[in-house]
Amino acid sequence: MTEQTDDSLTPPRAAVVGIVGGAFSGLFGLGGGIVMVPLLTSLGGLTQRRASAYSLAAILPAAIVGSIPYLTHDAVDLIAAGLLVVGAVIGAVVGARLLARVPETLLRWMFVGVLVLGIVRTLLDAFGEPPSVDSAEGLPSLLDGAGMIGLGLVMGIASGLLGIGGGQIAVPGLSALFDFAPALAKGTSLVAMIPTAVSGTWVNTRNRLVHLRTAAIIGAVASVFSFGGASLSVVLPPRIASIAFAALLVFALAQQVRKALQRHRP
Repeated sequence: MTEQTDDSLTPPRAAVVGIVGGAFSGLFGLGGGIVMVPLLTSLGGLTQRRASAYSLAAILPAAIVGSIPYLTHDAVDLIAAGLLVVGAVIGAVVGARLLARVPETLLRWMFVGVLVLGIVRTLLDAFGEPPSVDSAEGLPSLLDGAGMIGLGLVMGIASGLLGIGGGQIAVPGLSALFDFAPALAKGTSLVAMIPTAVSGTWVNTRNRLVHLRTAAIIGAVASVFSFGGASLSVVLPPRIASIAFAALLVFALAQQVRKALQRHRP
């Protein structure tokens, strides 16, 4: 099944989505698709399906720019990133193919579930004990390697189907399952997201769900404005930032639920 892309997401609208999405992502240190998809459906006027496709494409430049500081500070486990990519590239193709077939309403409710998980995780970060784990050094065991490939597969399917970045899946997975320190988990996830976004966007382009030029505008503008949001974030206490981000997700959740319920009305 393929769909024709429409022209509702004009370059000015795309720039606005990039400004708001990039600023929020930088300000709260999270975001990606979990911020971009609701913006694309509300400000951009896209369907849930196209919003997922545009979000995945727009994540690519942000992942490239965002991974540079982690690489320069040796906060990326390249072996783990490679294992994640093995599963994630395959998963992104599967997820993107499902995106062209899954009913629109089901997609929206699945994204509602992602928002709920994001709220719970953000509040746990705000009120939970700070993590104190370190990454294990050396090559992963055969079992750990298989586990990382499996984690990458889940990350890729979620990215291709829902347009979210790998952080919502890979970061908590690497921390909980493989004792990665938070910074190392984020850096490894970002690097693995680059080929993941490429493979999923390739399928979405063939299915005519995304205009690459418009998606590039969103990603480029978001990458620039994320620096401004990140600069502002240094003045916010971490707990306050987490609570504010949870409030933002609650607002996005309410919007998504409202739109999903509207589709059931005559």
